Amino acid sequence: MNLKFDRMAKEYSKEVMDIFNYYVKNSFAAYPESELPYDFFGMFLEMTKNYPAYVIKNGDAEKVIGFCFIRAYNPFPAFRETAEITYFLDIQEVGKGIGKIALELLERESSKIGIKSLLASISSENNQSISFHKKNGFLECGRFHNVGKKFGKLFDIVWMEKSLPE
Repeated sequence: MNLKFDRMAKEYSKEVMDIFNYYVKNSFAAYPESELPYDFFGMFLEMTKNYPAYVIKNGDAEKVIGFCFIRAYNPFPAFRETAEITYFLDIQEVGKGIGKIALELLERESSKIGIKSLLASISSENNQSISFHKKNGFLECGRFHNVGKKFGKLFDIVWMEKSLPE
């Protein structure tokens, strides 16, 4: 598979937000209840400042097919070795191994900047993501019961963690 990872930048705001908004409208993978404006992309850039953040391109077509990043779990220095991970793929690209490649890249880049633990916040209704993380070495470490509500349905937040090798 010919993939290209480019640093996330403003020029990709439309493609990233279109992918994200697909999940907003059609799943529990993204938490907002309604589409977010293209301007929201600036929040992604702000959240990922000084952290690895990429758009994923089909290397042949140069088409953006996803994005991935880590961000601070908590802004206090006591948590500087912990980051939260996020990735979203164009729905047509799910199940092709791209998520695993993105995760491996983020793990390598995280280690380079001193991150020792990765966290994932996942809706209990997103079984595909929970399964993906388990297959890739994440362990469930906590659950907040019935704290989210989307499409009229309550859901839990499942926290998963992975320790990175030193």
